[in-house]
Amino acid sequence: MALVNELARNPSRDLEWAVCERFAESRSWISRNVLTQQPLDSIILIDRWYPSDAAFRHTISFAEILQLNRERDVRVPDVHVGVVTAPDISWARAAARSRGLGGTVIQKYAEHVACTEMFEQAVADHGWVMCRNEGAIEDAVKQVVAEIYKVAG
Repeated sequence: MALVNELARNPSRDLEWAVCERFAESRSWISRNVLTQQPLDSIILIDRWYPSDAAFRHTISFAEILQLNRERDVRVPDVHVGVVTAPDISWARAAARSRGLGGTVIQKYAEHVACTEMFEQAVADHGWVMCRNEGAIEDAVKQVVAEIYKVAG
């Protein structure tokens, strides 16, 4: 987290690359030491695998991030689900939390909108499942379960 905080205070391509490398190394470790120990017929849900990097990078392209993860043999999920909420709704939800808008990377609403758009574009570009998070949770769950059945069936 110290590296992310440093990047927030002093943005640079080198620091951003270092953050991407750190995340890729962490994913690689999880791929080798955790995922390999799971039963073969398991459904493993991983929050913020490498798709989330698409939203938070300013100078590193998502193609570079994917390549970095591939070079480190990070496991590719069977189903990618991009959970997206309209920026105004997610900003209001974050502001309403007891800790408020406590993020380190995004400080302004305009940055939040831009990150949401970048993430939606990455989801579309890579053919991932887009799951909207503005409605009932049951609707989102049904959508994700249907996608799991597609790959499991």
